[in-house]
Amino acid sequence: MASNVDDITITYEEEGVEIIKQTDKRILSRGAWATILFKYQQWERARGVYGADRYTIRRYRKRNGEYMQQSKFNISSREQAEKIIDALLDWTRKQS
Repeated sequence: MASNVDDITITYEEEGVEIIKQTDKRILSRGAWATILFKYQQWERARGVYGADRYTIRRYRKRNGEYMQQSKFNISSREQAEKIIDALLDWTRKQS
């Protein structure tokens, strides 16, 4: 794992093929507990191409100088991502 939150990645390679290709990330919180939103694509072996954009939110805890993943939530589709965005925008606008 990484000792600096900026160095955390979900990129994953297997037998020389990048299975999980991280295309963006946003650090939502830093410190002993870090929260990161990742945008990524997954390699589709059968088709030989990367699939549609996917999203995941992951929480990391720093112990003994290293960040270790504690939990994750995978957003299953673009539609679900848009529903999450709509709900958060609605809730935050009502607080203003």
